[in-house]
Amino acid sequence: MHLAYPAVLAALLFCVGLYGVLARRNVILVLMSVELMLNAVNLNLVAFDVWLRDALHAGQALTLFVIAIAAAEIGIGLAIVLLVYRNRGSSDIDRLRDLRESEGPQGGSGGGSSDEASVTPATDNGPGPGPDPAGRQHA
Repeated sequence: MHLAYPAVLAALLFCVGLYGVLARRNVILVLMSVELMLNAVNLNLVAFDVWLRDALHAGQALTLFVIAIAAAEIGIGLAIVLLVYRNRGSSDIDRLRDLRESEGPQGGSGGGSSDEASVTPATDNGPGPGPDPAGRQHA
């Protein structure tokens, strides 16, 4: 088997995945593009393993580990995306770059409230010019 055929196919898959990561705004499509990139790496690992005729088949073993890690990554990623979509109402990357709560009704945050008290810093509770709780005056 010529090494050029799977290497060119893997390069094309990786380029399509890279384009998907850089150009897409939907989180689901970005996750699918990352999977394409990982599959391109897997194809290279198996192709080089066959080409080098490795007795231990290290490329194929590493491919199995990459597949297991990719499955866990996509499971956790989809869970996070679904939770964000449920809370924010959108899975657009441009709208999700800011991690703070949205001000106003267009953000779609159904959970928390944005009080002024949660934003303002805490005051110093040390001795000051006014009376303390015991009723003594400070100088």
